[in-house]
Amino acid sequence: MALILSVLGRIDIVQLQGWLQSAGVWAPLLYILLYTIATVFILPSTPLNLLGGALFGPWLGTLWTSVAAMIAAIATFAFTRTIGRKAIARKLSGRWQTLDVEIRRGGLFYMIAIRLVPFMPYGLLNFAAGLTSVSYRDYLLGTLLGTTPGILPYVLLGSSGLRAVRTGDLLPLVGALALTGILIGGSTWYRRRRSSRAASPPPDVPSKRLDPQDR
Repeated sequence: MALILSVLGRIDIVQLQGWLQSAGVWAPLLYILLYTIATVFILPSTPLNLLGGALFGPWLGTLWTSVAAMIAAIATFAFTRTIGRKAIARKLSGRWQTLDVEIRRGGLFYMIAIRLVPFMPYGLLNFAAGLTSVSYRDYLLGTLLGTTPGILPYVLLGSSGLRAVRTGDLLPLVGALALTGILIGGSTWYRRRRSSRAASPPPDVPSKRLDPQDR
């Protein structure tokens, strides 16, 4: 909490409000463009999620951040599946095969769960997914269903953390941190559950003895 307050405490809210007023209707588009470019270049997305909450508040911040994340996810996935496959495969050699195995086992649900994993490099996952056997449908649906819940806690942290810095009201920040903890716990539990199931040996099938009368 202290780290979040420290980071957000450096944000000049007056300057941000002036930037928003001067940008007008272009502010969300500029934010989406910045987010998309950063994701394509595999830069950390967590600071941008926090910034979305600080700039636009919890609900519009979640909306614009989700839109930006989806655009980046579609663009990078399509690039990897088409003209950039060889280059990305060479760049990620030895690191995407494990993801492919997990996706084969979990399908759509694994795609949703991995989007919920905190601090997972969003852009790197987009490129790696393009090399796997996941279908367009499962990728898009899993990204859509997993991205917004994965983004929401950090947007709330950005919004409530800035409010805490300005007013000293820590209750919304504590709620956002609790939601983040639930997200971390839930995604970790699911992945461990999938791993334990995959590692457990299949049940023995009793062999059917041939009755002498059936000969």
